[in-house]
Amino acid sequence: MSSAPRRLATRRQVLAGSAATAASVAFTGAFTELFSGTADARGHSGYGPLVPDPDGLLDLPKGFRYRVLSREGDPLRSGEGLVPSNHDGMAAFAGSAGRVHLVRNHENRVTGKIAVPTVEGLTYDPMGKGGCTALELDGRGNVRGERVAIAGTAVNCAGGPTPWNTWLTCEETEDKAGTNGYTKDHGFVFEVDGADPRRTGAVPLTAMGRFQHEAVAIDPRNGIVYETEDAFEKPFGLFYRFLPEKPLGGRGSLRAGGALEAMRVPGVPDLSVIQETGATFDRIEWVPVPDPQAAETPIRHQDFGAKGITHAQKLEGCYWGGSSVYFVSSFAHSSEGSAADHFGQVWRYEPKRRRLTLVIVFGPDTDVQLPGESPDNICLAAGGGLMVCEDGGGAQHVLGVTRRGEVYAMARGRQNIGTDEDPEWGEFAGVTFSPDGATMFVNCYTPGTTFAVTGPWR
Repeated sequence: MSSAPRRLATRRQVLAGSAATAASVAFTGAFTELFSGTADARGHSGYGPLVPDPDGLLDLPKGFRYRVLSREGDPLRSGEGLVPSNHDGMAAFAGSAGRVHLVRNHENRVTGKIAVPTVEGLTYDPMGKGGCTALELDGRGNVRGERVAIAGTAVNCAGGPTPWNTWLTCEETEDKAGTNGYTKDHGFVFEVDGADPRRTGAVPLTAMGRFQHEAVAIDPRNGIVYETEDAFEKPFGLFYRFLPEKPLGGRGSLRAGGALEAMRVPGVPDLSVIQETGATFDRIEWVPVPDPQAAETPIRHQDFGAKGITHAQKLEGCYWGGSSVYFVSSFAHSSEGSAADHFGQVWRYEPKRRRLTLVIVFGPDTDVQLPGESPDNICLAAGGGLMVCEDGGGAQHVLGVTRRGEVYAMARGRQNIGTDEDPEWGEFAGVTFSPDGATMFVNCYTPGTTFAVTGPWR
């Protein structure tokens, strides 16, 4: 999440200077593929200009309001310590009697910031500073509980929900035991039960691979798990699928193991070279990963045979929609080793057809008539459309995208973590909706802040 390089003079700075009015502009892409079967096909053009927040935290359109649920450094309601730093990926789950359980990642590394407190029975590696916390909200949205859900993990970036209402939290690192003081290998996925974390504990799902995980999405029809890898250096990350031994087996079933495979697009070693939306590739191949544990060699460096494997820079958000899995390449820079440049892509893979399609291209950031850059966390809004957290420089927004492909500013962060002369704003992360669609939850990465946004959602 926080690894994206900062760039100046982006379109977000232009939006900030113009009060971030709703923009009737279009992404380049085929949006009907994303939103089929949801909401009113006529879409809408956003919710109007953002209104400056007198408290200097979060600008929203008129009629919307926010509540701060949690801030880093405040005491956890459980008494286990302080709310950790670096709020990242997040999901919301329905509880009993109208309650909502939020599970929130903390992308902490080995130094700095407030670590996730270690708790007996919930700690994987005492030297790991990352993990998850869980918030419990009552039917009115009030916080009734906040506790550690897993500790002792590292660089918990994103993840994804399971069909049985648990959270898969992903470590975005490949550090092994003995590196940076760790006592165990890292780079795994862990399952977290937000309602009762002790039912899942702190057990790595090793068969799902050891690499720089970003996000996951599960096919609810057969339990196949799709995974993105956000590798920082060339060769860049891969797109994976995990075939579980016990598909859709419920909480804890992923521990039974399975087979890990990586996607090969015949004739395309680097997805960045594909620039036209609608570009489609049939007969996608899935190649067994030689060593999922990366005991000696990182997976993306391993030998996948004479045909090679397909890489992409900054593979980040991943979600399931309709009958397809969508995944995000946040950007590609040829100066950093990619085959070509782009400002963000969204890809669609249709498992039944073994078909891959480029459905959205972002940017460029020098043209305000096109939408933003560096998409990261991304989710489907309950009423139709997308919500996108951008991960770049300048002013930080949550952008909405209508079914017609119109983009509008939904929120702007106002917490300046720089100086008056050189301002900087913490990026957004973990955008998600309550089970009833009435509340949008989103994090500010730093200073770690979790918001609940309510209002006249369409």
